[in-house]
Amino acid sequence: MLDDLDRNLIDLLAAEPRVGVLEASRRLGVARGTVQARLDKLESRGVVTGWGPDLSPEALGYGVTAFLTLEISQAGGHDAVAARLAEIPEVLEVCTITGVGDLWCRVVARGNPDLQRVIDRVVSLEGVVRSATVVALATLVPHRVRPLVRAAT
Repeated sequence: MLDDLDRNLIDLLAAEPRVGVLEASRRLGVARGTVQARLDKLESRGVVTGWGPDLSPEALGYGVTAFLTLEISQAGGHDAVAARLAEIPEVLEVCTITGVGDLWCRVVARGNPDLQRVIDRVVSLEGVVRSATVVALATLVPHRVRPLVRAAT
């Protein structure tokens, strides 16, 4: 899976995303070509899935985060509903789930009245039968993968 060089390279890029390949090779003590080959391999294997900046919805004016559990019509399936959800900019993530409900959505809004607008738009979609909403009060552990990378090596 991942060896120490992969782990160290991912850790460096996660800590300093703007570091270049040449500087990464200097810091890791390996050739520039080795770093580039490892990055290419990690990307082709799907370990590294993107190079874009991490954005803060809160800094963009979306200070409310909520989680919607959706029950959907079984006749249409989840792919069609997910495609419609993807058209809503405030829907950040959609997962199929087990247990109560069929889909789980992470959404953001500018405030509580705006959250109501987002929920109304979601529940008006064809295939959505019912929803339940939980509002996040604070993020205690933000999305992270670096500890997982360390555990995988």
